[in-house]
Amino acid sequence: MAPSGKSLADTDDKILVGAGEQPAWLTLALANRHGLVTGATGTGKTVSLQVMAEGFARAGVPVFASDIKGDLSGISQTGEAKDFIVKRAQELGLTYQPDQFSTVFWDVFGEQGHPVRATVTEMGPLLLARMLDLNDVQEGVLNVAFRVADENGLALIDMKDLRALLDAIIPEAKKGADGEADPLAPIRKAAQSFGNVTRATVGTIQRQLLVLENQGGTKFFGEPALTLTDFMKTDRDGRGMINILVADKLLQNPRLYATFLLWMLSELFEELPEVGDVTKPKLVFFFDEAHLLFNDAPKALLDKIEQVVRLIRSKGVGVYFVTQNPLDVPDRVLGQLGNRVQHALRAFTPRDQKAVAAAADTFRPNPKLDTAKVITELGKGEALVSFLEGNGTPAMVERVLIRPPSARIGPVTPEERKAIIAASPVKGKYDTEIDAESAYEILQKRIAGTATAEPGSGSVLGKIGDIAATIFGTNVKRGQLSTTQVIARNVARQVTDKVVGGIAADLGKQVGGSLGGSIGRSLVRGALGGLLRR
Repeated sequence: MAPSGKSLADTDDKILVGAGEQPAWLTLALANRHGLVTGATGTGKTVSLQVMAEGFARAGVPVFASDIKGDLSGISQTGEAKDFIVKRAQELGLTYQPDQFSTVFWDVFGEQGHPVRATVTEMGPLLLARMLDLNDVQEGVLNVAFRVADENGLALIDMKDLRALLDAIIPEAKKGADGEADPLAPIRKAAQSFGNVTRATVGTIQRQLLVLENQGGTKFFGEPALTLTDFMKTDRDGRGMINILVADKLLQNPRLYATFLLWMLSELFEELPEVGDVTKPKLVFFFDEAHLLFNDAPKALLDKIEQVVRLIRSKGVGVYFVTQNPLDVPDRVLGQLGNRVQHALRAFTPRDQKAVAAAADTFRPNPKLDTAKVITELGKGEALVSFLEGNGTPAMVERVLIRPPSARIGPVTPEERKAIIAASPVKGKYDTEIDAESAYEILQKRIAGTATAEPGSGSVLGKIGDIAATIFGTNVKRGQLSTTQVIARNVARQVTDKVVGGIAADLGKQVGGSLGGSIGRSLVRGALGGLLRR
């Protein structure tokens, strides 16, 4: 029943999520204090997510959400006044008004949405090690590889770049056909200076890369890389765009799914400026199947996740975890989630009973409710809700009916999806992959003795290479050098690398794309091993 005498509709500063004895308002100014939506399968978590996403969009807040089953895609279509929807609205004192929301579909595999790509350099060694399920020793070697790439101006764009770099840091040098020194010796030596890099460890990493490639992970790495500001747009009516990641196929590789979303969070954390307290979030991020983020995560990674979640709110980003069980989220992260929606849990096993007790204990008690008992009695579309209010303190937990979404409940058809993609504001920006010159091509040229670009190549780096080659004499063909000249050329190459690397650092932005942001030595690793650009 709707509370009598109350006006139930979104306001300029609040979103109506549902109502019981009191309306459940989600205050926009406190929405970046993060949240948690939990409950057993089939209890209404996706509908609650959709209701909040619609409210944020109406308020002009862009939304990003992963769509595991396809049900959330219906938010792009006008809702239908079905009997059960109209009835629920009337129970809450609402007049049902069908609506639809501007939506952009994204898909790592590029099949049901715009492709989502990142460069290997942007992903960083910590998250990549998580994706590949590497142990500490293997992760250490991966860190060495990234350090060598950063210091030698080797842009790691896609998987073939990383494979070429791993081959290059294997300590066993190979002599050229004319007996000249190994052209990759400086890189191998640089790698060994950071610790023992063995062929066996590199081989293990290469095999894990093969597994990832067989699962389709190669489609995630490449250019054009995702520009996160494309998630943070409004439509012509001032409503927030709703970005949906199609994740049904992606979830078949849980580590890739979890690491991808974690990479997005880390990039937002690194790239967005501090904004402090805001009247509404700059972006709201819904992380479905959140338990995959924490499963088997090492302590170091959990520490970084907790740090990002704690600090990203000052960037104006609200993160909402969606999972079945509140025990899926570590206590250190759970304590950062101020806005709670708890759907029904079933207490059939000792672990279930523990989860119910834990969920009840996280709410501010309401003397009118036995919270633990109510959690097991909630029907579909009902929830226990506690949102932050006033000065940021949690409201007393209330049993509420979740309001019906205004848009369609359920998936879009393939034809509807194609029409939305065709009319997308980012159509054409990411659809065609670009294979720019990067570590693979540079290392292949070094091995072939043509590390510098051919005259007249026209590229910024090619012109730098021409000048350096002329100065240092490194563009003389093999077989035309004496032993003394071979030694001199090897020394000159090392000098050339440093000169070119320094110039490239200054000109990186002129090269464009992620390649320009990756070369040179003006790179430092951010909180989750991604790139924090100075």
